[in-house]
Amino acid sequence: MWRHAWIFDLDNTLHNARPHIFPHINRAMTGYLQAHLGLDEQAAGELRHRYWKSYGATLLGLMRNHATDPRHFLWHTHQLPDLKRMLVHEPQLRAILRRLPGRKYVFSNAPAHYARAVLKALAVADLFDDVFSIERARFRPKPDSHGFLSLCRANRLKPQRCIMVEDSLENLRAAGRLGMKTVWVTRAERAPGHVDVKIANLLQLPRMLPYLQ
Repeated sequence: MWRHAWIFDLDNTLHNARPHIFPHINRAMTGYLQAHLGLDEQAAGELRHRYWKSYGATLLGLMRNHATDPRHFLWHTHQLPDLKRMLVHEPQLRAILRRLPGRKYVFSNAPAHYARAVLKALAVADLFDDVFSIERARFRPKPDSHGFLSLCRANRLKPQRCIMVEDSLENLRAAGRLGMKTVWVTRAERAPGHVDVKIANLLQLPRMLPYLQ
């Protein structure tokens, strides 16, 4: 009997955000800093990068240093009217997810309106029991353990009975410390010890079930 629950990252896990979506969001974030902090494009880009390196997210730097309203920032930087055209994903994504036994959740550092829009555009929204966004983590993004534990409490999950599927090693390390099994979505040749399973894409996930019991 399958007893594990699946927790999926969204961007660069359920779809590939690198070609179109991330560049769009990055431009929107730089534009936000220009408009609200009175910076030129170069200075805004440098500040955004500095906050990302120092805090792990531009948002945290803005909140701590400029009292930025996180909901305002996330709403205005995650507007993608051409979302369907920009999405890059496995055509068999829905079939793959349906082959996986157990409940399924999305845990993303993105805002709820964006995460739900992406899942709807991917035609997989109905396959997930919950979407846990950055708002519900009280704006403490992965790899902060707060979000992982909050997701588990909200859905009555035991970390030891969860499988985290992610493209980020840092986030997987945090999941592993809590007792979750970890699946790294990557083209890398080797995986560190805290990764239980490495896959190049989600197409390979169903065949890995015996290694995740």
